Amino acid sequence: MSGRIMVVDDTTFMRNILKDFFHSNGYEVVAEAANGAEAINLYRRHRPDLITMDLTLPVVNGLQALKEIKAFDPQAKVIICSAMSHQQMVIQAIQAGAKDFMVKPILKERLIETVGALLA
Repeated sequence: MSGRIMVVDDTTFMRNILKDFFHSNGYEVVAEAANGAEAINLYRRHRPDLITMDLTLPVVNGLQALKEIKAFDPQAKVIICSAMSHQQMVIQAIQAGAKDFMVKPILKERLIETVGALLA
């Protein structure tokens, strides 16, 4: 099982947790971003197989970053990982092209299952 993943979260703590988790499950983390603008630029440069992205991001929010990444690459696979779980936010993220929406704290079993299915 392998795949190139980009982790987008405004907190270093969360990025490190996800990076360690992906590494220990055999995935390569090719990039990490702390804001949406950085995520868009890094996606264009690295073309990861999958992105985990928070919605609450500085500079460009996660929803806008998702839309821009999907406009650039309609095949982009993005999982939103956010503490904001309002139904409207979930609907907007899925309509914008997110493959899944996970509420923090993230259930690691569900995350690895979803990532595995998306990269299969």
